[in-house]
Order: sequence, then structure tokens, then C-alpha cells
Amino acid sequence: MLPISGVLGHTMAKQTAAALVRRAASRENVVHALTPTKEQKMILIAICVYVVGILVLWNIPYVNMVLLPFKLVTVALHEFCHAAAGLCTGAKIKSITIDPDEGGATHMSGGVWCCVMPAGYLGSAFLGALMVFAGFDVLASKIVSVMLGVCLLATLFWARNWLTRIIAVLFVGLIIGLWFTPRGTGLRYVVLFIGTMSSLYCLWDIVDDTLRRKVNDSDATKFAQRTHCSSRCCGLLWLLVSLVFLAGAILLGLAFLKDEDLSTQANEG
Repeated sequence: MLPISGVLGHTMAKQTAAALVRRAASRENVVHALTPTKEQKMILIAICVYVVGILVLWNIPYVNMVLLPFKLVTVALHEFCHAAAGLCTGAKIKSITIDPDEGGATHMSGGVWCCVMPAGYLGSAFLGALMVFAGFDVLASKIVSVMLGVCLLATLFWARNWLTRIIAVLFVGLIIGLWFTPRGTGLRYVVLFIGTMSSLYCLWDIVDDTLRRKVNDSDATKFAQRTHCSSRCCGLLWLLVSLVFLAGAILLGLAFLKDEDLSTQANEG
């Protein structure tokens, strides 16, 4: 019996050691994947600068007008997400309008309300996160900029006031113009800025409309009335989902949009 138990013990020890080695290698791979390259560090710095700049400008009277076009395009994306969810659930879209006071409305008939109502906040949070993710790579930024252009052209198609049309045309023109910047760098950083702005605006809107105060005509309040639960509960859930989108975008960008050649050169240097 002793030899058998000895063999079993030796086998179990080898298996345990192999499992520990695999776990250590896996952990090392994760750490390597999430370690930013020199170029990725620049993107992370840019995101931090954008966040600080947006928060500072947001609270300075008159100067905050610089952010107005970007706030309005974020509202346009919010309303587009309502319209897209409605279209996917059988609704007929009648109009999209944006107001100068940074409000917006999407009018439709039909559709599934439990999909349409959360789509504004969650859809714009997802689009913002997608743009942040794409900001880690020039090619990805170009692909996402095309998607952004399609969203804005759809918004233009449904637009029923001049402000909505102007914002859609302005940003489609900006995207087209930035395609011709050297190596697409300008496009990359503008896509990253719009993504950061969209993510922050979405987070602020959820907090402002549901957690800080109750806005009776907000999406969360209407959703809460339909589901017979607290609007703060809906707002908190949507806030957490939006934060997961943003954090996931940064982590996925670090892991999958890594320029290995630049990383290797930096390490060798």
C-alpha cells in the first residue's frame, strides 16, 4: 500500500504544482495585457486631461459654451439610441428634436417600452464607451467614426428642427474632415473626446435626474412608473451599468488594442 500511496501523493503534488504554474502564468499574462505601452499611456493621460477639462469648463459661466456643441451631439446620440431601440422593436419613428437648453425628445408610435426607455441612457453610455475603446487605436477610431457618422445621418433623417440638423451636419462634416489628418491622429483624439464627453454626460444625467433630484419627465422616472419601482433604484442600476461600460472600455483597450511593435521597441530602448 505504501508504494501506491507514495505514487498517488507524488502525482497529486505534480498536478498541484502544474496548476500553480498555470495560474501564475495566467496572472502574468493578465498583468502584461493590462500594462500600458508608451502610446497607451498617452491615451490614458489624454482621457484624464479630457475629464478634468470637461469638469472645469462645465462649471465656468460663459466659458462652458465651448462644450455646448459636444453636449448637443451627446443629446443627439441619446435620442438616436431611443429611436434605434424603437425601430428594432417595431416602432415608427416620427421625429427627433434637440433643444438649445440641452434637452431632447424622440417621438414614435409603437415599440416595446421596456427596451425603448432605458436605451437613451444605456445606449449613449455604450456608444461613449465604444468611442473610448476605439481611441486606443487609429484604425478602430476610423471604424467607430463611420458608425458615429451613420448614427448622426439617421438622426438627421428623423430631425424636425434646425438645431438638430445643424448639429448632425456639423459633426458629420468634422468626422469627414478629420479623416484627412496625418495618420488619422486628429480623428482618433476627437473620437476619444466625444466618447469621454458622452460617458461623463450620461453619468451626470443619470445622477442629476434620478439620484440627486427627481425629474418627473426623465426616462428613469417614466420607467419606474411602468415597473412600479423606485426611480432612484432604476437610476442607480443604470449608473452602475454605465460605469461598467466605461471601465470595461479602458481595460479592453489596454488588453486588445496594444501596439506590440511599439511596446517591444520601448522595452528594448
